[in-house]
Amino acid sequence: MTGNQMEALQWTAQQFERQVLDGKPQVAVFDCDGTLWGGDAGNGFMVWSLAQGLVSRETTDWIDTRYRGYLAGQVSEVEICGEMVQMYAGLRDEELRRAAADYVREFVEPRIFAEMAQLVDRLNQTGVALWAVSSTNKWVVAEGVRGFGIPEERILAAEARITNGLISGELVDVPTGEGKAVALKRVGLAHPDAVFGNSVHDLAMLELARRAYPVNPSPSLLAAAARNGWGCFRPAAAEGNQSSVAGE
Repeated sequence: MTGNQMEALQWTAQQFERQVLDGKPQVAVFDCDGTLWGGDAGNGFMVWSLAQGLVSRETTDWIDTRYRGYLAGQVSEVEICGEMVQMYAGLRDEELRRAAADYVREFVEPRIFAEMAQLVDRLNQTGVALWAVSSTNKWVVAEGVRGFGIPEERILAAEARITNGLISGELVDVPTGEGKAVALKRVGLAHPDAVFGNSVHDLAMLELARRAYPVNPSPSLLAAAARNGWGCFRPAAAEGNQSSVAGE
């Protein structure tokens, strides 16, 4: 069988959960958008917050231009993810937390993959240390994973420095691509027991894992899963709607 003919084994929900639980992980790491829930909450929150008038007209025009550049391949993934945090510089951290809670309640919670919620609940019951790693801003991620039982101190996400309650333009981290693997190593997770991700931007951290679990994989990640001999799982709510990201 040639590389072009290889296909990743696709697990049923029961097979997927059994694969994970039988691995007896002590540490499990999850990407968020497209993995725990459907859609791109980072972009969604950006668009929603602009409509809510959270930032100035000048900032709105600037980020709109930058995002168009990203879609055209002129702005990198790490640049746009960082700028989608920096756009809130000067606002109060508390204000963004409230906005993120409102957004998640209305637009993220209805898209949570039921199978992933059940799996994470099972892992919580067995005392597994759960981590979230995402290039989406930390305000949205923190609210999105709250119901999964992932504490804020175990969230690695796009983040700006907060000074005296105010959001600065200084970035703390933008974990995407290789940056996700770097972020995990920085907190002492050089080889997590289980890692879950949906796109090529998760590939570097999936390759660190003792066991890698592509979930709702984009075409590029599906090809990588086949090359690496990984199985994959597509939640029922994602069937017929393959995950993809710009550049894939």
